[in-house]
Amino acid sequence: MGLFSKILGTQPQKKASDDVLLLHGMLLMAGADGVLEGSERATLEAFLTTLPEFRDADFEEQLQQANKVAQKFSTLKESVRALGDISSESVRKKCFILAADIALASGDIDEREEELLETMQRILGIDDALAQQAIQVLALKYAV
Repeated sequence: MGLFSKILGTQPQKKASDDVLLLHGMLLMAGADGVLEGSERATLEAFLTTLPEFRDADFEEQLQQANKVAQKFSTLKESVRALGDISSESVRKKCFILAADIALASGDIDEREEELLETMQRILGIDDALAQQAIQVLALKYAV
C-alpha cells in the first residue's frame, strides 16, 4: 500500500487494459478527420463484433474506459500517446493495422489521418517494413 492509499484510502489509477487502448486507437482514427463517415462506422462496428478482444466484452464499459483514457489529455491529438501503454506487441501491431483499415475505409485519406497514422506508427513501435506491407495489402482491399 502506498502513501496516498494509506492517507487518502484510495488506490492508484489502474492502467487501461490493452483491449481498451485498442478501442481508443480505433476511435481516434475513426474521428481523426472530424467526421465519422458511414464506411468508417461500419468498419469499426465490424471490428467490434469480430475481434476476439471484444467478443465477450461489455462494449459500453469499454467505451467508458476508452473515454477516460482520452480525458487524461488536453486534446484528442495528444491522447494518441496513451497507445504507448499497450503491453502486447501483437495488440500494438493490430492497433496500427486496424487504424489504417479504418482510415482507408472512407475512400480518401486526408492530412489529419495521414499524420495520425504516422504518429501511431512511431508510438506503437511499428517498423517501416510492416507499415508499408500492411498499407499495401489494405489498399488492395479498398481498390476500385
